[in-house]
Amino acid sequence: MPGNGMPQHILLVYPAIPPDTYWSFKYALRIIRRRSAMPPLGLATAAALLPGGLDLRLMDLNFETLDDADLDWADMVFVSAMRIQKAGAAEIIAAANRRGIPVAVGGPWATATPEELTGADYILQGEVESSFSRFWTDLACGRARRVYPSPSPPPLERSPVPRFDLLDLRAYASMAIQYSRGCPFRCEFCDIWVHYGNRPRVKTSRRVLEELEVLYRLGWRGPVFVVDDNFIGNRRQVKADLLPALSAWQARRGYPFRFFTEASIDLADDGQLLSGMRRAGFNEVFIGIETPSTRALSETGKHHNLKTDPAKAVATIQQAGLEVMGGFIVGFDSDGADIFARQIRFIQKAGIPQAMVGLLTALPGTRLFARLQAEGRILNAASGNNTHSFETNFSPRMAGDQLRRGYRRVLSTLYGGNLANYFVRCNRLLDVLAQTRFMGRSLRLEDCRTALRAIVRQTLSPYGWQYLRYLARNVRRHPRLLAQTVKYGVVGHHFHIITREMLKYERATSHLNRVYDQLRVMLKAFEHHPELAANGVEPIAAAWRWSMAAIAEAQARIEKIHVDFRADVVYHYETMTRRIRCLFAPFASELNRHGIDLPLQST
Repeated sequence: MPGNGMPQHILLVYPAIPPDTYWSFKYALRIIRRRSAMPPLGLATAAALLPGGLDLRLMDLNFETLDDADLDWADMVFVSAMRIQKAGAAEIIAAANRRGIPVAVGGPWATATPEELTGADYILQGEVESSFSRFWTDLACGRARRVYPSPSPPPLERSPVPRFDLLDLRAYASMAIQYSRGCPFRCEFCDIWVHYGNRPRVKTSRRVLEELEVLYRLGWRGPVFVVDDNFIGNRRQVKADLLPALSAWQARRGYPFRFFTEASIDLADDGQLLSGMRRAGFNEVFIGIETPSTRALSETGKHHNLKTDPAKAVATIQQAGLEVMGGFIVGFDSDGADIFARQIRFIQKAGIPQAMVGLLTALPGTRLFARLQAEGRILNAASGNNTHSFETNFSPRMAGDQLRRGYRRVLSTLYGGNLANYFVRCNRLLDVLAQTRFMGRSLRLEDCRTALRAIVRQTLSPYGWQYLRYLARNVRRHPRLLAQTVKYGVVGHHFHIITREMLKYERATSHLNRVYDQLRVMLKAFEHHPELAANGVEPIAAAWRWSMAAIAEAQARIEKIHVDFRADVVYHYETMTRRIRCLFAPFASELNRHGIDLPLQST
């Protein structure tokens, strides 16, 4: 650090999002020649809060590599991370610790579970606009505390225009801005309203347009994610102030942006709001539909979803010219064996290509976590991965094997095999959008190149024939929506890969779990009845050989899994191998007499 003790070289680092997740879109990004789905808006906002005159670098480890030279340059490292990024964030913190560089950590992970950030020098909880100025002032005075608890939610007018100029815009598939924070609802499993409040706070349209002007001047053209957790939480302000201003700005600029966002399902009840969003350039909205089960919706406190027919609501939004991306959950306490078929049927019939289906997770700080903890049902910390993960962090009411089998059926039906069901949903959606004023875009040269790459790669894929049928159908029927047709195909490629590999992962881990459970039952009989063990050397040796063959089979299965998905399953393999060997420990002498040495460590 310089002589005054204050850092001058600030390195802001965003950990990588694991590639084996729904929202990484890694395999779609390869086709469109982009390296990350969207930028780290939190770090760009934090950078704008720093005083002028500092040297700032922002690194996104989704496509950059943090090396020694980067850390040697820095006087301080800032990290912002979601829970799913905690492993990568921990590596960044450890690397800075080894060089004695102070680290400040913020974001959802730091806010929810600060106790997990063992190597962080400073922890900034809550919204950065509230805690940052106090932290920086205290740092300058030499009295900075380690933890800055989350203060009361700040007015969003305090939020500066993010430092978009620190980003490599060419690397991203979309940009991001934020209009509001908070949600008026109190869903049991959700931590948004816990951290950001039930009274949605908004920026003025003037402030939003300032941010869009910056992106426009920097040369951005294309998708912009309005990252609000519920864009219509304050619908009066959205309709009266923001949407008219956005529409006018877009018209003046020739509609350079296409917006997508998240909203509650009651969006369907307001025709004025829907038409205003379409005029402003919105073409996608993520809706937390969760489940067709009214019992589960009531159980989790999602009462606003009970006030409407979800199928009709989705149809209404689609008919207004907006694609619906849907969030769905299985594993509620009231879920029965029929829930998996019901979820599949709803998603297929509604024509929702991008359906994010996950097992219920109990996030720290939520009412769900508190309830399950009081019931003694919490098993471990949440991973933060809310789809394509076969593990829950609590004991569900449904039998675990039944829940995993049902979830496997949902994923394999929606995205598995030859993607036939996925393309059926795409066709249904495109048929509806073709009859609306959907805010698509004219094909540019870049889009034509993407289309050619997609056709080559996807035609040669395991689902190539279904893809060609889908493409030919919609080029013929909906030529105006060609860009959207190509996009859905590219996105489906990502979903196909992560589903295929995660199903391999699940089969390998389930195989090892079954082997362990069978051996435990088998060997317990010998352990509790020594007279059986004395005469049972041959059965024990046979059990050992069977278990080693099963382990070898699991290893062969793992080798067929894509390297991006292999780390967790290798860890599980090593753990279960050790546990299986340990089951034989009481019978080591018997096995030795049979010429079998018993190493307790996995090789």
